[in-house]
Amino acid sequence: MTATLLATHRVEKPWGRQTLWPGFADPAPDGDPVGEIWFQTPGDSTPDLLIKYLFTSEKLSVQVHPNDAQAHAAGLPRGKDECWLILAAEPDSTIALGTKQPIDRETLRAAALDGTIEQLLDWKPVKAGDFIYAPSGTIHAIGGGITLIETQQNSETTYRLYDYGSDRELHLDAGIAVAEPVPFVPRPIPGKVAEGRTILVEGPKFVLERWQGGHRAITLPEGVTGWLVPVAGEGVADGVAWAAGQCVTLTGAAQIEASPGSDLLFAYPGTARI
Repeated sequence: MTATLLATHRVEKPWGRQTLWPGFADPAPDGDPVGEIWFQTPGDSTPDLLIKYLFTSEKLSVQVHPNDAQAHAAGLPRGKDECWLILAAEPDSTIALGTKQPIDRETLRAAALDGTIEQLLDWKPVKAGDFIYAPSGTIHAIGGGITLIETQQNSETTYRLYDYGSDRELHLDAGIAVAEPVPFVPRPIPGKVAEGRTILVEGPKFVLERWQGGHRAITLPEGVTGWLVPVAGEGVADGVAWAAGQCVTLTGAAQIEASPGSDLLFAYPGTARI
C-alpha cells in the first residue's frame, strides 16, 4: 500500500477571494484573489480524477463540458463529469443547472450572443451541505459567495457559452454541439451502505463515498488509486498524517484512522469497487 500526501496548486482567478477556508492560507491583502486550489499527484502522470476547492466571489461563466465520446472525437483524453459538495454559501448564492424548459440549439446560440441566456437558465439556491452531480452536457454556472469541493474527471476542457460581457473567448460551436439545453434532473444519491459509509456517486466515471470518523480498512484493486479528502477532522492513513484541507492518494490495502467527528470524502474511478 502507498499513501501519498498531495501537494496543492493555488490558481488565481478574477472571481476568486482574499478569504479562503480553514486549512488554507489567505492570499496577501494586495495580492490576486485565489479561486481554486488543486491537489496534484506527483510526477508526470495524468490520473483519472482531480480534486479541487473553489472559492467564488462572483458568478463563473456559463459553460458546458463534453462527454468521453465527444472528447475522444476532438482528440481529447476524456470528458468531464463533476460534482460539488457545498461547504459554505451566502444566503443568496445560486448555481445555474440546465434550462428552465427545453430549448432548441439555435435559441441557445442566440441567447448566448445577446445575454438572455441568463434568464433561460434555472438558477437554484444552494446552502452548506448540498451535494450536486453535474454530468457532462449540463449547462451550468457556479454563482458567487460559495465554497465547495469539486470531484471531477481529470479534464480541463471547458466550453464557455457566456461570460457576462467580458472579453474572454467563447466556444459557441463546440459548446452548443455538446450541450443538453433541457431542465436539470438531479441524479439520485445511492445512500448508506453501512454505518458511517454513504455512497454519493456510483459511477460510471467515478465513485464518491462519504465516511464518518473512526477506523476503516480498505483494499483497492491493483492499479486503482483512491483519493481521501478530509472535509473535517484529522487522522492517519498507513503512517501518513492528514487533516482537513489536505488530500491523500491511496493504493492497495490501507488502514485509516480518523478522529471522532471527522467527515471524509473518498473517490475512485467508476470501473472499480471496494
